Amino acid sequence: MDIQLLLGYFGALLIGVILGLIGGGGSILTVPILVYLLFINPVTATAYSLFVVGVVSMVGAIKNIQKGLVDFKTAIVFAIPAFIAVYLTRKYLVPAIPDQLFTIGCFLITKNIAIMLFFAIIMLVASVLMITSNRKDAVIQTTIKYNYPLIIVEGFVVGVLTGVVGAGGGFLIIPALVLLAKLPMKKAVATSLLIIAIKSLIGFIGDVENLEIDWLFLLSFTTISILGIFLGIYLSNFIEGKKLKKGFGWFVLLMGIYIIFKELSI
Repeated sequence: MDIQLLLGYFGALLIGVILGLIGGGGSILTVPILVYLLFINPVTATAYSLFVVGVVSMVGAIKNIQKGLVDFKTAIVFAIPAFIAVYLTRKYLVPAIPDQLFTIGCFLITKNIAIMLFFAIIMLVASVLMITSNRKDAVIQTTIKYNYPLIIVEGFVVGVLTGVVGAGGGFLIIPALVLLAKLPMKKAVATSLLIIAIKSLIGFIGDVENLEIDWLFLLSFTTISILGIFLGIYLSNFIEGKKLKKGFGWFVLLMGIYIIFKELSI
């Protein structure tokens, strides 16, 4: 096994460890690891990321279902427009994007560069939210109310976003569940994992017919990420996740800036 593949698998472990430690955010590293450590094409990398994020989120969702923290009605209401949008995005929108988009002076913006730049912007937004977030888990149960039109719009937007960049979009889903469905924070976090799992895996189905999937690699990468989750959960007994979240936010910020400079300097 060469050093490149070893680094990639270490990245897979890191994704799971971060998810286990801070409960989210780690999946945003999946695409950069696949693209910059394993040199996988960005379109294929975002597809692989959907599968990894979907399976890993499902593991977390099952644990939360066992704890009774998942609100299934909210998950269904949000997930339906989200998974329709992500499937259509992967099946039709992403393949329809031309390989060469436009030029700025003598610099050609290609499909791959555009995807990575858009992904970097998402990383910057997510990092700022992680760095500045001071939310506390809600302990007071409130009556769950649904703003259906906004939930459908939000679900569709998150679905398109997920379809383009291959990230889970938890940083958008959780606030939506709190504000639009009035879920307590703990239930919002738990329910978001089920939504992410459903929409990511259904979105990946849209790629199966369009791309040649290396199943051996993808399943091994995903398995290592799942093992990382359990390692992260174990380490969370000794490390405070909330403090790590801001530090990880700064790391994601630097990664986003790095991707922008790397893609624009090619």
